[in-house]
Amino acid sequence: MTQTNSRSLLSRALLIIEPIDHAQAEAALARVLERDAGALAAVIAAQGNARPLLEGALGSSPFLTELSARDPARLARLLTDDPDASLARLVGNTRNAAKGVVDEAELMRALRRAKQEGALLVALADLSKAWDTMQATDALTRLADAALAASIAFTLREAAAAGKLELYDQRMPERGCGWIFLAMGKEGAYELNYSSDIDIIVLFDRARARVAQPAEDVDLFVKMTKRIVRILSEITPDGYVFRVDLRLRPDPGATPIAIPLEAAFSYYESMGQNWERAAFIKARAAAGDIPAGEAFLKELSPFVWRKNFDFAAIADVHSIKRQIHAFKGHGEIAALGHDLKLGRGGIREIEFFAQTQQLITGGRNPALRGRATLETLDALVANGWIEPRVRDDLAEAYLFLRDVEHRIQMVADKQTHILPRDEKEALRIARMAGFATLEDFTRALVAHLETVQGHYSHLFESAPQLSSQTGNLVFTGGEDDPGTLETLSRLGFTHPKTVTETIRGWHFGRYAATRSTKARERLTELTPALLEALAVTQNADQAFLAFDKLLAGLPAGVQLFSVLVSNPRLLSLLTAITGAAPKLAATIARRPRVLDAVLEPAFFEHLPDESELAAALARSLAETRSYEEALDAARVFGQEQKFLIGVRILTAALSVAEAGLAYARLAECVIAALLPRVEAEFARAHGRMEGRVCVVALGKLGGREMTAASDLDLMLLYDADPHAESDGERPLAAAAYYARLTQRLIAALSAPMAQGLLYEADFRLRPSGGKGPLAVSLTAFEDYHAHEAWTWEHMALTRARVVAGARDFAATVEAAIRAALTRPRDEAKTRNDVADMRRRLARDKPARSLWDLKQAPGGLIDVEFVAQYLQLRHASAHPACLSTMTSTALERLAGLGLMDANEAATLIEAARLYQSLTQLLRLSIDADFDPAQAPRGLVELLLRGGEAADIARLEAQIAEAQRATREIFTRIVGA
Repeated sequence: MTQTNSRSLLSRALLIIEPIDHAQAEAALARVLERDAGALAAVIAAQGNARPLLEGALGSSPFLTELSARDPARLARLLTDDPDASLARLVGNTRNAAKGVVDEAELMRALRRAKQEGALLVALADLSKAWDTMQATDALTRLADAALAASIAFTLREAAAAGKLELYDQRMPERGCGWIFLAMGKEGAYELNYSSDIDIIVLFDRARARVAQPAEDVDLFVKMTKRIVRILSEITPDGYVFRVDLRLRPDPGATPIAIPLEAAFSYYESMGQNWERAAFIKARAAAGDIPAGEAFLKELSPFVWRKNFDFAAIADVHSIKRQIHAFKGHGEIAALGHDLKLGRGGIREIEFFAQTQQLITGGRNPALRGRATLETLDALVANGWIEPRVRDDLAEAYLFLRDVEHRIQMVADKQTHILPRDEKEALRIARMAGFATLEDFTRALVAHLETVQGHYSHLFESAPQLSSQTGNLVFTGGEDDPGTLETLSRLGFTHPKTVTETIRGWHFGRYAATRSTKARERLTELTPALLEALAVTQNADQAFLAFDKLLAGLPAGVQLFSVLVSNPRLLSLLTAITGAAPKLAATIARRPRVLDAVLEPAFFEHLPDESELAAALARSLAETRSYEEALDAARVFGQEQKFLIGVRILTAALSVAEAGLAYARLAECVIAALLPRVEAEFARAHGRMEGRVCVVALGKLGGREMTAASDLDLMLLYDADPHAESDGERPLAAAAYYARLTQRLIAALSAPMAQGLLYEADFRLRPSGGKGPLAVSLTAFEDYHAHEAWTWEHMALTRARVVAGARDFAATVEAAIRAALTRPRDEAKTRNDVADMRRRLARDKPARSLWDLKQAPGGLIDVEFVAQYLQLRHASAHPACLSTMTSTALERLAGLGLMDANEAATLIEAARLYQSLTQLLRLSIDADFDPAQAPRGLVELLLRGGEAADIARLEAQIAEAQRATREIFTRIVGA
């Protein structure tokens, strides 16, 4: 026997597989021999171990039988040659496959046949243990690199021939081309498994690439990359070469498959994530312009190897893989059906064990920056990070699991890592791994899995618990984790893939709130608790989408995420808000700091009174340096206080009646604080006027029945000498002075500014409405209401009260209002006017549904009109019946015997129902309410507000209230 023969695969074989079915194994070999021209038969006759080796391999793998039958002579050559020499020859031929080929189809055939030979060689050498495990993975990786190189060379030559680019070197087209192919994952570390995809990131360097049309370079490199994918991955009658996965590139859902170098740097510097750092540990410039790729990786090194890691960064690293506490105490590991890659104690845990320590310590110690898993374990021992015993356990388990993984894939060339559940199929794998019985195999397998899990658990026993108690919640990488999808489904999400895709988008920095590293690390800590909180809402998917919308509107995220991480109660409240009150959620998006107040221990027990609100606003205004800053500060204060009232309503800490009062109290406070500032600013140009002024509230503010969406119905009254002028540089007569002052007040309250809107202010309820002067003198007001006012204007006046201005003048104005309301009036005319007004409203603003609680027949308008009519009718004789609040007016009218007590009670109850539901609707949405389309959380809120068991009963309750109210209205006012 020659020296060459002594190095042959058959000579080096250490293991012969015992097939699970000898007849099947013999038939598989016979099938191959049927197509043999004699070479294989000669080898079998000459080499005593050839037949049992082939029967063991082919009887275990239909895929290997098919490869062998395609070319028995090739099989004979591989058996009798040195496998190392066979590999070297194959890799060399593959790398040069593009030379001399006529077209793409010819190249694709050549590469596929090379892959067939490589797959057969690796399988036979691995199964027989002529090669050890890592020799097999190295061989697969070298073949992948060679196939990639050939595809690139061909594509570059074709592009150059078409005039798309210019090559630096025709003989070596990849030289200086600027087209970079980074091998990631197992290919990067020379650890490819038998049926592995190849994970690639494709970049191009504009400074190196000689593109004919530089403005179209992205399009060109994308098209060329697609061609590479087709050459390698398309399935033809000859099979495929390697499946190519490009999803490890920056934000794969939003970026082209070939990325300019500067765009990649920008992404990793500003938005790169810790799982991407982990991915780049194994990155290698594998093909294309390798020097350019190596330069890129060198320049990217500070991103991968951070010198300092804080707690949140370490927590984020821990979240790269499913969290260990989700597995503790969950019973024994079942071997059959176990996922050797992702399952408990699997390959990924060994890799993760090494990579997390590399990420955390490699920035300070370059010796820990290796790509290969086993080399990294050795380095961790050498540098004192782990004990030799731990390294030995993990290395032994890694080699065992990789062996088993290869055998699972060799059966049918499927990229699977799951041990079959079927015992016969599992026995097939056991025999391929050298075990006589399934029991011996599973015992060894489980022992390794448990050993790995034990070391992994110990490493992370003090790690922050970032996953759900109900299972895996991991959102790193470019693909879904099956366990995470299961957990989300179990939590109640009906579209778990939408959730995972959206959360990955958060981590890719697609929103402003998640663009900083710190924000994403805090979000990593928050995500499991957030999902569990959303899951307990009535519609987890809808609540999640609402939270996503909130996140999309946040200008920054660190502050909010940090607060939520440390305050579970606040997180529950926030998820309730996003699920039920999108408008409140929008406020949080604009101003995350509003949540600070909710953290105060007394928040839900104490509602600020007038003096407390006034003092808080005064402090905010005192910190401003200009008029514009003061207006912005008032907007911030008003919006935040509105939000806090809304939260109290949402959590039932505030009743409906209290809510109306709270919103009104806030508006009064803001108007009272801004009026003197408006006067002072106005006086800078026009001076002061010797006179008095006050602001009168009408409508919902006057009646203290405001909602989150209420406008301010106001009028400004003044008392001054009509012939006087102001004393400023640009003096104005009294009427012009106060009219211009009113305009300034309207702007102060309503103008959109940097901090948004405060209130919409409406001054149309002043005497003569839009036709009259904007500011009204007290004399004109008294005269108008004595001689000219319409009945509807007196109806509006029943809710008028002074909310800001000089105290002595306020008392005078209140007396004037009362005088206008207590004048004797024609009872029949008043009744007819009120009925006519209601008919015109019904005609001009018809109710769109039962849920138009204000305009619907028997709705809130009818209740208010009854109260206003009866006050106008009886106020001259019974002034005590007057009240700006509808319910109080009805109580007084009944108490004075001016209306039936039962009817008053019915109207008061109807008003409370309408106001309760209206408060919740205005708090939550701007659009019309449709129960079928509304967020489930909002529907639940309304059921609580209406004290109803379901929406059908609530609608029946509303309909009955409207019927009873309309009946009373018709009897008292008329149809």
